Amino acid sequence: MSDPAGRRSVLGVAMLAAFVVVCAAAQADARAPAVFDPHDFTHGATVDNTWLPLTPGMKLVYTGSSSDGKKRLVFIVTDLVKVVGGVRNAVVWDRDYTDGELVEAELAFFAQDDSRNVWHTGEYPEEYENGKFVGAPTWIVGIKGARAGIEMKAQPRLGTPTYAQGFAPAPVNWTDKATVTKTGEKICTSLRCFGNVLVTREFNSEEPQTYQLKYYARGVGNIRVGWGGSKNTDREAVSLVALEHLDHAGLAAARRAALKLERHAYATSKEVYARTSPAR
Repeated sequence: MSDPAGRRSVLGVAMLAAFVVVCAAAQADARAPAVFDPHDFTHGATVDNTWLPLTPGMKLVYTGSSSDGKKRLVFIVTDLVKVVGGVRNAVVWDRDYTDGELVEAELAFFAQDDSRNVWHTGEYPEEYENGKFVGAPTWIVGIKGARAGIEMKAQPRLGTPTYAQGFAPAPVNWTDKATVTKTGEKICTSLRCFGNVLVTREFNSEEPQTYQLKYYARGVGNIRVGWGGSKNTDREAVSLVALEHLDHAGLAAARRAALKLERHAYATSKEVYARTSPAR
């Protein structure tokens, strides 16, 4: 004999279980604050988020291609600390080469809140053409309407809301957002294979039908960048080919280079960067 009441009971239990799972994920995601509050950063410059660790001396090298040519990207986490938005930030120095020519050098600032969410609080990107400086669309939290955003959540999960990675109005137009698209992936680069990889999709309102895919491995950070979208003209695809930790001399050299770039930032970005305190 059929038992409709029993089936309804089983269905009710299953629905309740699913509801509990959704609520638990929502509560976990709620730990990522929607507003940048300096009071939430006890040790902001210490970034040990498992998906995006920024340990002083880390050097990551990526190679690949874009529509402009062959790409080589070099990221170094310096031992400098810069206070922006009332928070101590780690300073990352990175360089972007196309066909062997430097096309961008950048100082980027990241701080980790007490829940281990990593915030992007600003950047100074120098752009070059034929070896000559052509501009630096700088944004810093709290200056000219710019706001910080989350670069990596403490516990990234599928199904959680899209999050802003920062905001700066025109002429910079920094409106990047991100969302988690996959977890548990296996990704191999020429360096090695990585398991349990997290995949995010990044996009902005200024470039519809264009996005980047970023792949993150625990304890390493970003290991690959891909592209997508019918109107994506950049088509950058790079992967991690080298990961090392600089020795004392290497870290000192990176520090000097980053400070040299910062001195130029004070001279060229008088309305934004010049309003910040020096990195130390």
